[in-house]
Amino acid sequence: MDLESPTQDEVRNIMEEFFINPLVAEEFLSPTLKPKVDFYKDYIYLILHFPALRHTHSGSQKQEIDFVIGKNFLLTVRYDTIDALHKFSKVFEVNSVLDKSDMGDHAGFIFFYMLRKLYRSIEHEIEFIEDKVEVIEDRVFEGKEKDMVYEISKLFRNLLDIKQALSAHEEVLASFEVVSPKIFGEAFTYQVRSLTGSYFRVKTIIENAAADLKEIRETNNSLLSTKQNEAMKILAIMAFVTFPLSLIATIFGMNTNLPLVGNPNDFWIIITIMLTLTAIFFWFFKSKKWL
Repeated sequence: MDLESPTQDEVRNIMEEFFINPLVAEEFLSPTLKPKVDFYKDYIYLILHFPALRHTHSGSQKQEIDFVIGKNFLLTVRYDTIDALHKFSKVFEVNSVLDKSDMGDHAGFIFFYMLRKLYRSIEHEIEFIEDKVEVIEDRVFEGKEKDMVYEISKLFRNLLDIKQALSAHEEVLASFEVVSPKIFGEAFTYQVRSLTGSYFRVKTIIENAAADLKEIRETNNSLLSTKQNEAMKILAIMAFVTFPLSLIATIFGMNTNLPLVGNPNDFWIIITIMLTLTAIFFWFFKSKKWL
């Protein structure tokens, strides 16, 4: 059974039908900040959060699912439309109608396939980020380093959101592995460890994507610094060249007796001196490979 933002009446009915502890039922009424695992006599209660970048329907990038897993029933409570869960339910319904469902002999197997589907949906989210990383890499080398600073920071934030949403999964799955044999038997431990493997696979993909993005950010920053240094060098050279020329112009603009002033060709002589000095400066900078 799946509930989305259940009302108090719905929670009360579920509590009575499946003999849910009132403390657990009360938590169904609003989202919970931290994931956890609680073991009861006939069921296990889990809270997990999943990242949603493209497939969120409420604006939140962290979607919560509460699982109540008994041997013969599975109850999920959520507060947003979760696409991966919706797709899983449709496939499950079709297989049930066609009598093709071979998921196992207790509800723990349904939880196993459901959670594996959710982890695969996270991989699709990360693939979307990896595609954007490739686009950013191409644009960085097209001379759009300044525009990519914001895009790179945005992707880093998305990866950080995904990492934070999944940060507690390892601990939750480890606790679930300890208590699950009490309801589903020792044989089910294999499925739980497989889920842990799916989590670590997602974690590794996130770390690899973050490492690639970090390399691109360092490259982008290096290209930006190089451009800025070139611009500063050109400005410094231009200032160094124009300063003595301005000084000469200022000196000859003084209202006093100056050499060359009064000569019929004084203007052209002074201009020639200034151009000669400019040529000497540029030759000097060129010989030092500053230009």
